[in-house]
Amino acid sequence: MSKLDNKKMLACCANGAGSSLMMEKAVDKVLKKYNVKVAELRHCPVSEGKSAARNYDVVLCARTFAKNFDDAQKAGTVIIPLKNVMSAKEIEDALKAEGLLD
Repeated sequence: MSKLDNKKMLACCANGAGSSLMMEKAVDKVLKKYNVKVAELRHCPVSEGKSAARNYDVVLCARTFAKNFDDAQKAGTVIIPLKNVMSAKEIEDALKAEGLLD
């Protein structure tokens, strides 16, 4: 069983349309590779994600938006800032670095 099984994950970008959807797809690709079954994986704009982040176990976003999630991080949400939000390799490496993937 993975540390991400039954966890809730959120992918956030500026507007919540294009890049966050692509990020969600890249995250899903990584999760399938490791046979991880999350409870929820969705995408949204940073404006919505900022208030919703506390309801998620993991939030992925572009590095430029990471500070928007400081309060959620203090409450225990893991924030994964990314340079290239569409890179499955970077997402995989970041989740491993956080100890969430084996």
